[in-house]
Amino acid sequence: MKIVSIILLLVSAVLSVKHGWDAFQPANAEQAKMMANLGVTKTIMPYFGVFSILIGLMLFLPQTFFIANVLNAVTIVLIMALSLRAGDYKMALIEIPFLALPLILIWLKYPFKL
Repeated sequence: MKIVSIILLLVSAVLSVKHGWDAFQPANAEQAKMMANLGVTKTIMPYFGVFSILIGLMLFLPQTFFIANVLNAVTIVLIMALSLRAGDYKMALIEIPFLALPLILIWLKYPFKL
């Protein structure tokens, strides 16, 4: 169980940092259209990037592990809600496994405790 928890923790942290880093990169036309459909402007993207990177780093600390997973889940639910509001049901459905990840990590608990 501990190995599964460590692998999921690493995957979640890498995804958070990657998505955060991508927020600072110039968006291609498809990404820009998707963000515009969700109502996310180019001005807001760096804030989401910093937030996502912080969540990814907070996952490694036992004191912030729980809150980082809660924030990650809330962020994913926000993306799903914005997608549903925009009428993009496919994107909302794609986010379901990503929503499960932080919830499973909360259930498995912090893996590096002695």
